[in-house]
Amino acid sequence: MNVILKEDVPSLGKAGDTLKVSDGYARNFLIPRGLALEANTRNLKTLEHEKAHIMRKAEKEKKSSEALAEQLSSLTCTIARKVGEQGKLFGSVGTKDIEEALQGKGVEINRKNIILDEPIKACGEFSVKVKLPAGITTEIKIAVVESA
Repeated sequence: MNVILKEDVPSLGKAGDTLKVSDGYARNFLIPRGLALEANTRNLKTLEHEKAHIMRKAEKEKKSSEALAEQLSSLTCTIARKVGEQGKLFGSVGTKDIEEALQGKGVEINRKNIILDEPIKACGEFSVKVKLPAGITTEIKIAVVESA
């Protein structure tokens, strides 16, 4: 089945692309979630009309992501944790803790977009990658300190 993507789908393509996918994938996943439309003549004409709108939306999203990336790269989040002997943390610092610290600084980032290879289990400064819309990634500094 030929479909027109209404939104970016990471493993498939960008908004406005016309693709051939299996019938089941289109009927059961893409179309019910509003990610795609069936590629018939009426929808193709509508797509041509809306393509300029989609491009403006993508450009606006890219600019806002770049501005957010610039803001995040200069940001340092401090997270206080109890520390045992030899500088080891009780527990660890994960993506949820980083998300809460960023919310405290006034930045809304979903924790699924924070890329942390493994939880942080020691005090110190760490660099953590954050994936933003429009394919932009940036790094933030996380400082884990001993709480009183």
